[in-house]
Amino acid sequence: MSYCREEGKDRIIFVTKEDHETPSSAELVADDPNDPYEDQGLILPNGDINWNCPCLGGMASGPCGEQFKSAFSCFHYSTEEIKGSDCVDQFRAMQECMQKYPDLYPQEDDEERENQSKDLETTPAEAAVAKEEKGSS
Repeated sequence: MSYCREEGKDRIIFVTKEDHETPSSAELVADDPNDPYEDQGLILPNGDINWNCPCLGGMASGPCGEQFKSAFSCFHYSTEEIKGSDCVDQFRAMQECMQKYPDLYPQEDDEERENQSKDLETTPAEAAVAKEEKGSS
């Protein structure tokens, strides 16, 4: 005998062997391309931004979500010759918000930047020295 019980948010369904022997009568419904809740990518078919897109990595829902949405929307809908050049204030507000949450939005340290630039400067010199040593042996 089949039955169902609920435990909190879960529904547990017990079925019999006979229930499994009967073919399913379920019909698959074709995906609606205009359903805004389906995974459609970043831009929905109607041109709107899909704020639920996993490609945004949660940026639209974090503590700076509203600032992110404002800046991204401005950029997306920008009609300026240099796209987004009219969105500087929105991006600045987003950056200021992100600086308040360094654990969530890590910033590259000045020290790291200096080390990277030193690495870039010394790499060609090291290559030249290695080339000379190889040629003289």
